[in-house]
Amino acid sequence: MTLWRRILRSTGIFALFLNLYFGLSVDTQAEYADVVINRQAEKNGMRPVVFPHWFHRIRFRCKVCHAELGFKMRAGSNPITMTDIIEGKFCGACHNNDIAWSPENCDLCHSGKPGLPTGVFGGHETSGPGRW
Repeated sequence: MTLWRRILRSTGIFALFLNLYFGLSVDTQAEYADVVINRQAEKNGMRPVVFPHWFHRIRFRCKVCHAELGFKMRAGSNPITMTDIIEGKFCGACHNNDIAWSPENCDLCHSGKPGLPTGVFGGHETSGPGRW
């Protein structure tokens, strides 16, 4: 397997590619620094969300999501609902079919393997002072 393909597969982007281009739904495992959102997903019959934090972070400054959109910097402390997202809150500020795909494409976000617990995969400690 080529390095490019290993990178795509390990980050969940490969699963996104398969879904977008071929309509295939693939369960993904969270990789280091991904945020798993599963407080309500499985209770409502959906797979957990695997949020690729690093992928968003290389495009946006922290303040875009954590100050302007109101995401608290602690996994599990944001009461995100699909109603909020559809109304343009949280993820819905960008995932509105204008900036990024719309919430109707459920499998693009709800791609986690069942049973993934909410949290930051790989830990939450920084190399600097304190914990996040």
